[in-house]
Amino acid sequence: MKINVDVLVLGSGIAGLSFALKASEHGRVALVTKKSDTESNTNYAQGGIATVTAQDDSYDLHIRDTHVAGAWLCHEDSVEILVKEGPERVRELIDLGVRFSKETTVDGNVCLALGREGGHSRRRILHAADLTGREIERALVANCKHKDSIRIFEHHMAIDLISDGRTCHGAHVLDSDTGDVTTIAAKVTMLATGGAGRVYLHTTNPDIATGDGVAMAYRAGAKIANMEFIQFHPTSLHHPGARSFLISEAVRGEGGILRLKDGSTFMERYHEMECLAPRDIVARAIDAELKKSGDECVYLDVTHLDAEELKARFPNIYEKCLSVGIDITKEWIPIVPAAHYSCGGVVTDVDARTDLDRLYACGEVACTGVHGANRLASNSLLEAVVFAHRAAIDAGKLLATSNPTRAVDEYQETEHNEPVSPKLVEELTESVRSVMWKYVGIVRTDERLNTALAEVREILQAAEEMYSRGRLSAPLLELRNIAQTGGLIILSALARKESRGLNYNLDHPNIDDKLCKKDTVLVGGGVTGAGFLKHEGHEEARNTRKTGAITE
Repeated sequence: MKINVDVLVLGSGIAGLSFALKASEHGRVALVTKKSDTESNTNYAQGGIATVTAQDDSYDLHIRDTHVAGAWLCHEDSVEILVKEGPERVRELIDLGVRFSKETTVDGNVCLALGREGGHSRRRILHAADLTGREIERALVANCKHKDSIRIFEHHMAIDLISDGRTCHGAHVLDSDTGDVTTIAAKVTMLATGGAGRVYLHTTNPDIATGDGVAMAYRAGAKIANMEFIQFHPTSLHHPGARSFLISEAVRGEGGILRLKDGSTFMERYHEMECLAPRDIVARAIDAELKKSGDECVYLDVTHLDAEELKARFPNIYEKCLSVGIDITKEWIPIVPAAHYSCGGVVTDVDARTDLDRLYACGEVACTGVHGANRLASNSLLEAVVFAHRAAIDAGKLLATSNPTRAVDEYQETEHNEPVSPKLVEELTESVRSVMWKYVGIVRTDERLNTALAEVREILQAAEEMYSRGRLSAPLLELRNIAQTGGLIILSALARKESRGLNYNLDHPNIDDKLCKKDTVLVGGGVTGAGFLKHEGHEEARNTRKTGAITE
């Protein structure tokens, strides 16, 4: 089956929904989502959205905090846009019905409640208790469902973008329930597929975060940058009854203290901000302490905080911990780091345009240059709405002058008719995730990275062979994408001969501004199997970036 639309949006997180809502003013929109309309990384975002609203805050402070956290690899133009356009985008969310938490000041006025998280020099985090992402998702989904020009395809997964290497013309999409493939031809395509946390064995991400967008864009010929910078959230709940449940950074922002098993603190030995240090510092500190002690976890202590205020501020975290027998008002929370966020992705300019014509990318799948070598807490939701807005404006101009949708060929389903063993797909998927966790984690070495590359390359080859002939299914497509994305992460890590931000390599322990203060860029294009080895190396991000794009 084939359908024609003006705009195709792949992904239903904050980036995809924000873009779809605004793009629907310019034409017919097809919004494709792998699960239900509210299943996304956005839905799991506890902390909040960072923006300047307080009188003691400023754009300059937020900009500096972002650069410091990003180890000075952030793109100056992107960061300035993020910070200065952020407040207006947040006001739009409030107008759409997002209910951020409020508080009463000492003089009796009611205002937005502002939290603080690691790396922030001021309180600037707007939140909805500790379920901010879910609240934003709720409001955006409700608004999209009221738009007649938006058609939502639930339980559908993109197989590949339709690209001639220069222009994107839509995507082939699998109905996971029926196994049927729909070819969606579009004048504009937005890639908003989220992150890649499920490339790792232990992650805070939902099952759908399998790196699909990065893998598809790479195969279509788009540039991918900075995939070595995988953020490991330092505080994931460590309990057999809780599957990688995130303990928000805002808990430390409200006064939570990190402790070892014997009760002693340790963050003062690693950073002047102690427990409020940026995430990469905290994650490495915990990793180092666990390796020294041999313990399974460290602890987050909030027992000194007011119990009722704690339950009101973090109701979701309180209830989840209580469900596994931990009363956080009386007991320390056992925590370990887990893969959380990809700071790299599909290279875009400041209007979210990729280097493939008519293909945009936004949210965690994109590399706008905002996050540099390490994302500042709660900048991710802000990035999504800011650049989705700019993309919608740019796409609107394109659609106003666009020619009719180009004719594209339907997907050749008859070529995929051989049975595929679900057990083998599952085993290969878990193999990739195990390799990535073991060899490409918080602390790396060249030898371990090369070992991982050889193993992932072999799995990717097997996945491509199964895909080329086998019956399509979401698990098979996800295996292909996980292996492809894992390979890109490894190649990027091998290319960076320094330890900056989230890429910490014992063989290259120092920061090298002279040679390495630049982006790592990988270029794809119709490659399969071991073809992900094509690599351009580092590119001068600040000096060669034109109109926001990393150039050749």
